[in-house]
Amino acid sequence: MKKPDVEGLVQQFLQQKLTLALAESCTCGLAAAQLASATGVSEVLLGSVVTYHTDAKQKLLGVKKETLAIYSAESQQTTNEMALGLHRSLPAADVCVAVTGLCGAGASATPDKPVGTTFVTILLDGHAHEHRVELTGNADSLRQQAAAFIYDKLSELLERRKEAAVAAQPSSVRDKSGAATHPGT
Repeated sequence: MKKPDVEGLVQQFLQQKLTLALAESCTCGLAAAQLASATGVSEVLLGSVVTYHTDAKQKLLGVKKETLAIYSAESQQTTNEMALGLHRSLPAADVCVAVTGLCGAGASATPDKPVGTTFVTILLDGHAHEHRVELTGNADSLRQQAAAFIYDKLSELLERRKEAAVAAQPSSVRDKSGAATHPGT
């Protein structure tokens, strides 16, 4: 497994002047911890909450008891509520990420949702970007892969956001390649 480019990811956040907050379940804070070594992370990362147990999901993020009963703690629905609850708690966060998943055998594992199934919700610009991925390996490997998956999806979204901003600029401030130019410089 390749090492995630957390430096590059933090630079993308800095370039777009965005902040980040995380709500982690199956990764147990790993996604936030791996960002700590990146230059400029203190300007990007507002905070992270580890809500491993359903009680923490309910009390800290406002995940509904009904959602947990119907869909389980490891579901897209729960991840969505985690991300929304995080945004309510930290409205200054431009990007809110929530992750849940099965890193070991448990009651919610099924043939349709085997161990390794991971759910990620990324709130950005008023949109919820939902992801489901099935990873393989032992519990430590699954956590590492889940964190890397989060970084990849964040990087992709930020790149698309940057491209959309350039495309939205009037043609008078773009050159023939579509790149932004700065008149008078």
